[in-house]
Amino acid sequence: MTRYINIIIVVLAFAIGLGVNNFAMSDMPQKIAVVDINRVVGQSAQVMALKKEQAVKTEELQKWLNTARADVEKQKTQTGKEKLIQKYDEEFAKKQQSLRNDYTKKLQTIDNDISAVIKKEAKSKGYDIVLAKGVVLYGGEDITTSISKLIK
Repeated sequence: MTRYINIIIVVLAFAIGLGVNNFAMSDMPQKIAVVDINRVVGQSAQVMALKKEQAVKTEELQKWLNTARADVEKQKTQTGKEKLIQKYDEEFAKKQQSLRNDYTKKLQTIDNDISAVIKKEAKSKGYDIVLAKGVVLYGGEDITTSISKLIK
């Protein structure tokens, strides 16, 4: 789960960083904001809800797996056990893939929502560029708090 959140952070940082194209060569002063993406994502009600949902689904999958194991143990012949193991392995792979796909889709939606909020807030406050706080050594106005309030 944390891996997917890190992926969101990297994608957001990359997407925001694309706006920096030709920044160093520009003669016009630009208004720059920074956002602590880790903090925004960590405080997002959507992300917290998704984590809880994922935990419930993972627990359900574990219960299913325990039931499948018990079912295999009830088999009296080795052939019966092997057939059942193969059946359950295929079902498990499908369930796991479905769970992953659902999680990824919801994570992408959250990523899009957060990006849209950042973009809207940046435009409303007149920022030309918004960068991930982790990639900025110095400067830029930190708008993390206002973004976090809007995300909740």
